[in-house]
Amino acid sequence: MGLTQQIAAYIASPGIDAVPEDAAAIIRSGFIDTIGTMIAGCEEPAVRLLRAQLAERRGTAEEATVLLGPDRAYSADAALINGTAAHALDYDDVALGGHPSTVLVPAILAEGERLGVDGAAAIRAYLIGYEVWGELIARDPDPHHRKGWHPTGVFGTVGAAAALAHLNGLEAGRAAHAVALAGSMASGLVANFGSMTKPFHAGRAAAAAVEAVRLAARGFTASPDAMEHHAGFLAALSPAGRADREGSVALGRTLRILDAGLSIKRYPMCYATHRAIDGMLALTARENLRPEDVTEIAVTVGATQASMLRNHRPATGLEAKFSLEFAMAAALVARRVGLTELTDGFVARPEVQAQFDKLRIGTVDTQCPVEPIFALTDRVRIRTTAGRELDSGEIRFPHGNAKDPLALPELREKFLDCAGAAPIDAGAVFDRLAGLERAPRLAGLLAA
Repeated sequence: MGLTQQIAAYIASPGIDAVPEDAAAIIRSGFIDTIGTMIAGCEEPAVRLLRAQLAERRGTAEEATVLLGPDRAYSADAALINGTAAHALDYDDVALGGHPSTVLVPAILAEGERLGVDGAAAIRAYLIGYEVWGELIARDPDPHHRKGWHPTGVFGTVGAAAALAHLNGLEAGRAAHAVALAGSMASGLVANFGSMTKPFHAGRAAAAAVEAVRLAARGFTASPDAMEHHAGFLAALSPAGRADREGSVALGRTLRILDAGLSIKRYPMCYATHRAIDGMLALTARENLRPEDVTEIAVTVGATQASMLRNHRPATGLEAKFSLEFAMAAALVARRVGLTELTDGFVARPEVQAQFDKLRIGTVDTQCPVEPIFALTDRVRIRTTAGRELDSGEIRFPHGNAKDPLALPELREKFLDCAGAAPIDAGAVFDRLAGLERAPRLAGLLAA
């Protein structure tokens, strides 16, 4: 069988009756973190505009819950809104070159609620979506960000379609059509980072997956070799034409999620900044640095990381999410990089803007074997007005990374902070999510 058909066979009969507990624990953290960031992002301008647009277009369907509130919508629209909200603050988890949970979780919640599935089924669907995403992105040795593709939007669409095809019980033939159709619906440009369109990539991927699967379930067809064809998904996306389009899949034999896991963000910024933020915060605290004490900040990152961090003089909170200059400035001025700092008002403060010219960015060509779009390590060096040279040393993983994961109490602390003043019992929702596999149905799980 070709690649598309092998993926479809995995979806239809994955051979996983019970997800191993170590994998299930990772998946539960993905649901918890995504729903937390979704709540935190629910009032962002992009989400409000999207809800207004969809209310005009389709205001009568009530298949799935929107943002844990009383509103309900067609499942694809709920996935679109919830996915966009979950990614709006760029505070959601990271793996596989993108943000898996911000696509998979909203899609599974929306369709799972419509179908009346339980928490265990949701966990199995997530695993299948993650594994298919991992299988596809691992077939190309070159970073898609450098070509201009946002993996969350492109691979996320196909991964979520795989998850939903399983959740809907599609047989292999229709599962193949769903995956192939999703390949034609996939998109997302790095050029739109730092704008409302970036979180829309995640929501649109989740919504496209819903549409692809529901069309395939009706008999809508697509090419049986869309993933591996010389003019198909992998070849079209490949930065240098080196994608493996012929090899057999590892699906069902190993679990990529146990190797790559999920990295939970501690800062609501592009993950390419997180190691440097850790280093800057540590130096600032250790040396009790103030902005006037620092004359130069030199940060070394990977070339792909540098290309993503395109905003060198950000003026808004959205632009600042993709600015290494802002990341270092916030760490130095506020000694924290949180939701309070990622606002237009804080970004525009003169003492913040004044730090931008102090930064010097250097790049290296090393590659992390776990997260190939990043360098093996990042490093921060500071020169002070007193002539001292301070050095963070090589920073391998930020805290919260899959290789240095947050403990459950730390994850709870982030969730409660994201919930903020939302009119829900955030502690009760967290506890239900922590026992996701025992939930008899998803609708009850998410009741505010």
